[in-house]
Amino acid sequence: MGKIKVGVIGCGSIARRRHLLEYEASDDAQIVAVVDIIENRAQEMADKYNAKAYTDYKDMLKNGGIDAVSVCLPNNLHAPVSIDALNAGMHVLCEKPMATSSEEAQNMVHAAEENNKVLMIAHNQRFVSSHQKAKKLLDSGELGKVYSFKTTFGHPGPESWSIDGRSSWFFDKEQAFIGALGDLGVHKSDLIRYLLGEVDEVGAFVETSAKENTEIDDNAVCILKMKSGVIGTLAASWSYVSGGDNSTLIYTEKAVLKLEADPDYPLVVHYNNGDIVKYELAKIQSNAEGGQTTTHVIEHFIHSIVHDTAPLITGDEGMKSLNVILAALQSNETKQFIQLKN
Repeated sequence: MGKIKVGVIGCGSIARRRHLLEYEASDDAQIVAVVDIIENRAQEMADKYNAKAYTDYKDMLKNGGIDAVSVCLPNNLHAPVSIDALNAGMHVLCEKPMATSSEEAQNMVHAAEENNKVLMIAHNQRFVSSHQKAKKLLDSGELGKVYSFKTTFGHPGPESWSIDGRSSWFFDKEQAFIGALGDLGVHKSDLIRYLLGEVDEVGAFVETSAKENTEIDDNAVCILKMKSGVIGTLAASWSYVSGGDNSTLIYTEKAVLKLEADPDYPLVVHYNNGDIVKYELAKIQSNAEGGQTTTHVIEHFIHSIVHDTAPLITGDEGMKSLNVILAALQSNETKQFIQLKN
């Protein structure tokens, strides 16, 4: 099998800082096409990666010769573009949140099944070393019963991250559909499901308190009850003005696990007998310079295609993580706890 021929749809920041760089680093992938409605952005990336530039993704799909695509577009375009690519016979890696409704997500999953193609959602938290190590410790049973958790993802907002700054689609309700909760919170709903199993019930407060002239949420605090009965909180924010917080604390019978909460040690375990174990592990990916060099997302996606295996974050997994966030929105609107139908 030759190299997987890849097209990247959308040439904004996530494509430039993650997808294109990581495809280029892959021995098994070759970037052959890039798409952006702003022609010079597409051309700039085409020149850089020796690819063909398009301004309409449908032209790229029609021309063929592509095995897989990354969908790096505003949230409202994730589902329609992914479905078109799957129906055109391509494997799809879609950015998160995968869709703007459960119905859209289900249609994506169905399209992948119908066409027998890989659909993967770019939830990179599952590949972080501290998160994988914590999962092994929790699954081993040696920590006893899990009592509670706190998981947080916050930073100052997408203004400095997005290629379009404050005028970005991130702040446009029609294109984004959801703000910090979908941008950051969905990563944490995916992580907590990975670590502790399915979510059963959600309550939430979702606010716009830090950003002006937008209807998009920038602060959310959710209460989650897991199927196991474990309760905890999930916070997502674009208002942590002096940097970021990407931490998770898990409180168990025999220890407290602190993930990405210490500047030097990605995982610290405080045992109830007084012992403290500090794990030196690869650092988590961050938007700052000097962050972890790879998210492992592209590597895993390409591996799934080459070896014909299901990815760690299938469309179905992405949909379950999205449903937690959709339930949080519903809870905030109705002022009731929302039961999930997993």
